[in-house]
Amino acid sequence: MSKIVTFTPAPARARTLARPNPDAPPVTIAEISLPIFTAGFLSLRRIAALRCISTDRQRKRLHRLLCRNDMLYDVIERKSVSSDRPINHIRGCIPRPRNGETRLYHALDAGRTFAEIAMSAVRYEMDGDVGIVIVDYQPVNALSAAVRTGLGSAFTKARDDKNVKALVITGGGRTFIAGADITEMGTEKSKVKPDLHELQKMLEEFPKVTVAAIHGTALGGGYELALACHYRVAVKSAKVGLPEVSLGLLPGAGGTQRLPRLVGIDAAIDIITSGRHISASKALDLGMIDAVVDDLPGGAVAFARDMAAGGQPPLPVIARNDKIVSIDPAVFVEARRKVAAKARGKNAPLVIIDCIEKACNAPAEEALAFELAEFRKLYASDQSAALMHYFFAEREARRVPGLSAEPNDIASAAVIGAGTMGGGIAMVFANAGIPVYLTDVSNEAVERGIALIRKNYETSVARGSMPRAAADRALALISTTTDYADLADADIVIEAAFERLDIKQDIFARLDKVMKPGAILASNTSTLSIDAIADATKRPEDVVGVHFFSPANVMKLQENIRGARTSDQTVATVMALGKTLGKNVVLARNCDGFIGNRMLQYYTGEAEFLLEQGATPEQIDRVAMAFGMPMGPMAMRDMSGLDVGVLVREARRASLPPDERFSPILARLVDGGRLGMKTGKGFYRYEGRDKFPDPETAAIIEDVARELGIERREFSDEEIEFRLFAPLVNEGAKEIEDGTALRASDIDVAWVNGYGFPAHKGGPMFWGEQVGLDRIYAAALEAAKRNGSRWGPGKLLERLTNEGKGGWRDA
Repeated sequence: MSKIVTFTPAPARARTLARPNPDAPPVTIAEISLPIFTAGFLSLRRIAALRCISTDRQRKRLHRLLCRNDMLYDVIERKSVSSDRPINHIRGCIPRPRNGETRLYHALDAGRTFAEIAMSAVRYEMDGDVGIVIVDYQPVNALSAAVRTGLGSAFTKARDDKNVKALVITGGGRTFIAGADITEMGTEKSKVKPDLHELQKMLEEFPKVTVAAIHGTALGGGYELALACHYRVAVKSAKVGLPEVSLGLLPGAGGTQRLPRLVGIDAAIDIITSGRHISASKALDLGMIDAVVDDLPGGAVAFARDMAAGGQPPLPVIARNDKIVSIDPAVFVEARRKVAAKARGKNAPLVIIDCIEKACNAPAEEALAFELAEFRKLYASDQSAALMHYFFAEREARRVPGLSAEPNDIASAAVIGAGTMGGGIAMVFANAGIPVYLTDVSNEAVERGIALIRKNYETSVARGSMPRAAADRALALISTTTDYADLADADIVIEAAFERLDIKQDIFARLDKVMKPGAILASNTSTLSIDAIADATKRPEDVVGVHFFSPANVMKLQENIRGARTSDQTVATVMALGKTLGKNVVLARNCDGFIGNRMLQYYTGEAEFLLEQGATPEQIDRVAMAFGMPMGPMAMRDMSGLDVGVLVREARRASLPPDERFSPILARLVDGGRLGMKTGKGFYRYEGRDKFPDPETAAIIEDVARELGIERREFSDEEIEFRLFAPLVNEGAKEIEDGTALRASDIDVAWVNGYGFPAHKGGPMFWGEQVGLDRIYAAALEAAKRNGSRWGPGKLLERLTNEGKGGWRDA
């Protein structure tokens, strides 16, 4: 029986899955029992595959899922995906409601077979003598079991139809085939035939011209399917690419074999190891596509008809060898050297080069088999698991449980402080197309700031990372002033002044008087209390922390800090703003150091304790970089200034427990005039930006150890690695416990984007799960004995360890 199923997960607007009978009564979520069978992300949307079993716990999990926006619901009563057995199936994609409306892509009747569902996901039409296959499986036309089944049937129909002279493959909705359906990986659906390799074989053996017609994005498996066609055309706005490396994988359906045959070895290595999305114009120049057309499917149909008029179709891409023969082996040696330096321990980029080299040295069938075998190894690797965890974590961090307020639009901005940080923040807004005022205490300070911004844009243009027109357009969006009254109409103002509470409170008191009602007053503070800053205003509900990381125009993290009186509207707006600015966002509770810097002190502090006990600055930094960090803790200290570290430490000391111990090494180096890079000596000796071990530093460290009665010893790299990173996990557990972080994975997002923690380790909290929470707990107990009670474990970590729980989801 057909009915309208109305999911009402929250007091906000209801979301409706329409089914054919409009007269059936609504059914609220409380009246249905649909637990989760599997769940995962598909691009920027969530899939929930559900079957009808009733438990309260499962109902609550469904409730939480349905409270999220941008979801695709698959409601199935049995796991079977047999093509001839009916299944009860309701399917609809409901994007975020706009203007109070809920849009429905489609709904499927109960009782339809899987084969019927597959045919609804792929349509077949004719335009004269050209067949058109349209993949219409919203929201992103992923290569699901239903899509693959539908494609196979459509290819067979077109092949056998004597009236068809050419075949066009395109996507319905807003995109071509965006890629594989990663939610089906490892499930029964992934085994449904035909698989992608079989579809590619059908296309490469197709006796008529085949054309992939691309709009939106053709990524990963979507572009690999296009590579099996004779030709590829795209509209100007389209993008193509093979981004699997971002998940610790390689293109497993011939991407490393076919792309080099189109674009050559050097370009293929760059495109696949970087995972970059390539614009249509660039793709045409490289040979990734054959033409740019004005519209689809019309332009593709005309192109296909022209190509078919020439007679037999050309050789399939896999048989075109002119760009992969007689390649000097030195090309691959140099490529590995360059890629290894950027990969920082990631395995997939180097395996990709192995596969491309195999394309040059072996028959196509053998090279394809090699690629598939390497793909399977990477898929089973710890690095791929970590990168997939991080992929989902980044998207989950945007969601704030219980937040129902709609964000306000940010159409204009202002930045207080024209120094390096303030200038970088102004560039972030300008790069996003948002007009921004930059102000400081004097015209001279403002002029220095705008000069630095201009220099940064010139550098980007010279380096080729930004077109001249884009740089000029962004620079034109930045205005300067020294009068706060000029900022009054901005939707958001971000303070980036010196890190002193009295200075910031004075700025916010002045802003409170001039800014329009509803404007967001944000501080870029990295450690100071948002509540104390808000006390200087009469509108604490509009005050929030928006912490960028230096350089702001480069680093991807935006750490938003919610004060005790910050409104939901303000939080929703700054969370949405991060997406507009191209940042990865996390939300933190107000506390000393927030998520990232609160943890950082344990990383750098433990490094100093290791120095006392016998490790050297060179060994510690080498181990950190081998782990995947962009630089070691001692080099990082030198770059930021040892005197800054001493000042922060002294300011924090009064609020710490009396048993807290600090190593005297940092202060001793500063007393000796060793402030870091800016004085040419710190932990290292510097000649320009080149650093060298310094016997004077070693002597100071040895003197400190002798005075403290510490017997120095040698450390293995493995022990140093664990000692450096275990305290991060311990403090992260406390952040989950006290609500500073919403979830463990948010901490991973903060550390990967703000501090360079290697994504292929998943972030510190994921890494902690892999090494074992019991080991982290034991290390925290030992650290408390050495360094003070603050280094000990919290109640959450203790409970998880005592209960034998292995992960943060058990929290």
